Amino acid sequence: MSKVSIVIRCYNEEQHIGRLLSGLMQQTVQDIEIIVVDSGSTDSTVAIASCYPIKLVSIKPEDFSFGRSLNLGCQAATGEFIVIASAHVYPQYQDWIEKLIFPFDDPDIALTYGKQRGNSTTKYSEEQIFISWFPDHQTILDKTHPFCNNANAAIRRSLWKEIPYDESLTGLEDLHWAKRAINSGYRIAYVPEAEIIHVHDETPKRTYNRYRREAIALKNIYPQEHFYFWDFLRLFITNLISDYFHAWHDGVFWVNITSIPIFRFMQFWGTYQGFRQQGKINNQLKETFYYPRRLSRPDDQSQLDKNRPIIDYSTQSIISEKIPSSK
Repeated sequence: MSKVSIVIRCYNEEQHIGRLLSGLMQQTVQDIEIIVVDSGSTDSTVAIASCYPIKLVSIKPEDFSFGRSLNLGCQAATGEFIVIASAHVYPQYQDWIEKLIFPFDDPDIALTYGKQRGNSTTKYSEEQIFISWFPDHQTILDKTHPFCNNANAAIRRSLWKEIPYDESLTGLEDLHWAKRAINSGYRIAYVPEAEIIHVHDETPKRTYNRYRREAIALKNIYPQEHFYFWDFLRLFITNLISDYFHAWHDGVFWVNITSIPIFRFMQFWGTYQGFRQQGKINNQLKETFYYPRRLSRPDDQSQLDKNRPIIDYSTQSIISEKIPSSK
């Protein structure tokens, strides 16, 4: 039995999946199996993935949900632990998997998730979200706080058998799963050393749709909660101020002067519209999801550990670069 199974959900990810699979081939943990769950890609995603040692699971687009695709991937897995990764992420370090599964030495840990950062195409406001959601310090989360993210996470397969993912949610199936695990007496761990690059280059419309979809899911998980128009105004303005503050200090204010308000407007307008179909998140989760980054600056923003093995993608032969795009 493989120690670790990697489940990757994908749809038309020909630009990214080869980089992720290349990074997996360089991991210090070698006893892995890779399961790609494809939901009807029409580009070269499957052709690229098939050049690597993967197990392919296919799902019809009309049958897709985030929870269903994960359940199919987990069902095909044989590893003791299941690492879940989005197809448009790639690891920074060769010990990414090793760091991500390390907390499982504690039998009370049900789920771990790692740090995320953007790349050169990431919107400035999205990078601020990554910094707020995924800080540089480590913590075992409180039992009442199920925040996590399945773009870069790992779970126990034995526990998944007891708690499968909810296939009806429009998103946030990771938070819902963590909430159920916590209610069963388990904990979740954040591992900042398990860092990935998360490539999001969305149009404003897609940003709006993503946050609207997640808000619909969130109000289903917490039906007693609400997100009022006042919340939209307050959080849009405070995050706008925070982003402009940090952009000014980072020396990128003018280049992001228009992208920041567009992103934040779509984020919170999408959230407001999603919650109009009912629902309010508790204050702790609202702070995690929406509150702006603090108006303070770290003394040293360079957090890379020079002694850790960094994956050099510039010299790595990535198969996707050799397969013509179907576009």
